Amino acid sequence: MSIERRLNELGERWGLAPVQIAMLARALEVLATDPHAPSSVRGVAAVDVHVADSLSALALECVARAKAVADLGSGAGFPGLVLAVALPDARVALVESAARRCEFLERVCSVAEIGNARVVRARAEEWAEGLGAHDLVVARALAPLAVVCEYAAPLLAIGGSLVAWKGAVAESESTAAVRAAAQLGLEREEVVRSEPYAGSVAHHLHVYRKVALTPPEYPRRAGVARKRPLGAER
Repeated sequence: MSIERRLNELGERWGLAPVQIAMLARALEVLATDPHAPSSVRGVAAVDVHVADSLSALALECVARAKAVADLGSGAGFPGLVLAVALPDARVALVESAARRCEFLERVCSVAEIGNARVVRARAEEWAEGLGAHDLVVARALAPLAVVCEYAAPLLAIGGSLVAWKGAVAESESTAAVRAAAQLGLEREEVVRSEPYAGSVAHHLHVYRKVALTPPEYPRRAGVARKRPLGAER
């Protein structure tokens, strides 16, 4: 199957206009040709692994109606770039600390003409401008769930949601995340099994809602969330 045909299938499934499909095609072309692209997945496989997987979150109401989105550890730009294309009325911040990856993201935004996405070169824990400013934070295969919760909670407004893309998650990780969420003003809402493309396995969207203010001691300084994760057994 060609990239064009697969993108058209996804466009039909998710209600994307031809101009949006063309933007996604240009983004994938940059991914395929840029020697500094931070992903080795190319061609039709990239449509499934990156684009279809990102679009799968549109099944969630909190994603479909989002207006201010932060994609943490954006890397190659997924899911943030795809959500920016799919949600033209939303503002999407691609939060990435590595300079070379930020330069790549800037090139993709320019070539694909994704005007509602901007690149933020920062660690999530140090991005003061983003505090409390988002109704949706997304993260794809970024870190253990408890760590992602600590990164995301301070950036969310009350009522906003965190959606984390994860593969199979051990019960211990899930339990630690629930405990961490309670400390951060988050509450786990649901875990949604997704099948973005034929043959995909263990794809899950973990959804947390911000129900209370995050205590002022969070986020902790850079690196601490990974070294001393919240919710761990003592």
